[in-house]
Amino acid sequence: MHLREVTSADHAALHALWARTPGIQLRAEDACAPFCAYLERNPGLSLLAEVDGAIVASLLAGHDGRRGYLQHLVVDPGHRRRGIASALIEAVLARLAAQGIAKSHVFVLDAAPAALAFWRARRGWLERRDIRVFSTVEQKA
Repeated sequence: MHLREVTSADHAALHALWARTPGIQLRAEDACAPFCAYLERNPGLSLLAEVDGAIVASLLAGHDGRRGYLQHLVVDPGHRRRGIASALIEAVLARLAAQGIAKSHVFVLDAAPAALAFWRARRGWLERRDIRVFSTVEQKA
């Protein structure tokens, strides 16, 4: 397994990985242009894992200057339970820490039971029950 930074050239392969992964909800922000803008605003923070040259996992990350945000942690089903997700999380958190970000958040959909179980089992992560997330409603063109 090889970890490396995500580049704009990885968009098509990552989008395909996300699209075939249950529990990942794709939105307009996952299109190529917003994806590239996200990488540009958060250089060096998003990582992927390759096995034999094929992308098998990803973790997008950014921060607002105070808190880190982890998104689209995905490991292809055939490569799960090999420590790839943990390696991605550890590497991304180290990169965030190097930028002075000590606390991070991840948002997990209720419709993603495997992801919920993964995060609930992780040491050092607490499921918050004291807040609710509100988002703007997407406007249809």
